[in-house]
Parts: sequence; C-alpha cells; structure tokens
Amino acid sequence: MTASVTQTAHQVSTQALTWLYTHRERGALPTDTTADLGDPDSVYKPLGETALAASLVLRESAAGSAELAMARELLSFSWSQFGDGDMLYERLLRFSLLTDPLEAYAPFARCGLRHEALDRLLAHTTSLRSVRAAELMPNRRLAVANAARVIGLDPRGGSYDWPALTRATWLGGTPEPWLIDWMTGYCVTHTVFHLTDWGGAPAGLPDDLAAYVGTWLPVWIDIWAEIEQWDLMAELMIVGCCLREPYCEPADWERLARVQHADGLVPRDGGPVADDPDRRFADHQHTAVVAAVAGSLAVSRTLGGTAGPR
Repeated sequence: MTASVTQTAHQVSTQALTWLYTHRERGALPTDTTADLGDPDSVYKPLGETALAASLVLRESAAGSAELAMARELLSFSWSQFGDGDMLYERLLRFSLLTDPLEAYAPFARCGLRHEALDRLLAHTTSLRSVRAAELMPNRRLAVANAARVIGLDPRGGSYDWPALTRATWLGGTPEPWLIDWMTGYCVTHTVFHLTDWGGAPAGLPDDLAAYVGTWLPVWIDIWAEIEQWDLMAELMIVGCCLREPYCEPADWERLARVQHADGLVPRDGGPVADDPDRRFADHQHTAVVAAVAGSLAVSRTLGGTAGPR
C-alpha cells in the first residue's frame, strides 16, 4: 500500500511541478506592476503560491534531481518577479497593515533567499500593536504567526499565543463535522497547514484536533471527491500528510491521478477545461500547486520523512 501511494504521489507531483515550470512565464507579473497591486489575487498571490510549492519540494528533498532543479528554478523565477524582494519591501513600507509581504516572503526565507531591508522592516512592523491588532479571520492569524516563525521573527514561537489562535478557528472548536461547507473546508486545511508548518512539524496540531481530523478527514475527502472539487480534495490530502500518523490512501491518489491531464494540469473541479493556454493556466495553477505539495509531502511521509516536532 505504501509503495503504491509513493509511486502515484510522485507521478502526480512531478507532472504538476513540470506543468508549473513549463508554463511559468504565463504567471509573470505584467511589466507595469507596482507595489500598489490593484488586484493582488490575479498574479501576485499565485506567484507566492508557486514559490511556496517550490520551497516545500526543496524542503522535503524527496523528489528526483530533475524535479529539485525545476523547484529551484521556479523559486528563483518567483523571487526575480518580486524584484529579489524589493517589491515586497516597498509594499510593506507603503501598506504596513498588510500581511501579504510577510507571507509571500516566508517561502523564500525558508530557502535562504533574504532581503536585508525587508528583514529589518518586518522585525519592526510585526512588533507594532496596530499590526498585531489587524482584523483577520482566525486561520489567517495562524498564517501570519507561522510566516513569522519561518522567517525567524519568532523562532521559539513565544511571540504569538498559539493555543488562543488555534481555539479561535472553526477547527479549534471541534464542531459538528457534518456542517462543514466548501469555504470552511479551506479554512480547516489552512489551520492545519499553519499549525504544522505544512507538515514539517506534525506535533504542532494539538492531540484532540489531530484525533478529530483523523476521524473525519476520510469522510471529507470522499465528499469533495464525489462532487469533483479536486482542488479542495487535494488540499485535504495535504492535511493527511500533516498528521503524526499520515493518512495517505491509495484510492485517493488514484482518483487524483485519473483526473490529471497528460500535460500535468490538474483541474480544479469537474467543469470543462478551456482550450486557451492562458485561461488554462489562470484557472488551474492553484490546483497544480496543491497537487505538487500534496505529492511531495506524501512521498516524504510514506518514506518516513518529517521535519520533526517544534
């Protein structure tokens, strides 16, 4: 069973990573982009997500040499698109309450790409009461705390009240699991991602939440697989890799492999996939990112890898 998961997860992850690498120029920032970013979700956020995927592939080091080379190139490409950190610095300097410069910087810092001025500015802004009081959804507060931890602004996790942040989330209340909806599903996945630093520290998920997720995760995966919400299904599969005892089912990986296109594209849902190359990339880049992360973590965890407790 483990061998089956490892092989299929490696196949899905490699093909998704290759698709992201092949089409990376389609995700480049427009030439007139400034730190104002009228629509951050259009290209800026997806670039950060690609960098995140690349950083996790490199962190796990479970891929082959060709895949690791593609991950390094994707990380370098994304870093150059952000002006080697200059755009993130300018954005934070001008909009101090925004959290996205901190979050976007974390994958690069994880892999040793640093920006000295941004490091100094982040050390200042993250200490401000105004910044800490910015109103965010509970799982977003965890995202900020984890990004600060990854960057080294909170190396021992003492600057944030992790138990309080955790219990403020939907998952933290261990609610009636059958009332979960689509958006709450994404909130649950990201709560787990940030508590465990994307599976690098499974012990970051409290015992009662780990038991709750372990019980209901198979049900949630089946639900969203049945209605062909492949993006959320793959995110939930990442959650399975973040548990102390990883949940990686061959049937789930076989389902994901069956819907993946020959070129590596992973559709976000059961709807039609456009023929236009730019539309295909815009619509399905996120799912490719998720599949690349899920596959890399599944390969690593089924082979016994983990960053250990934190």
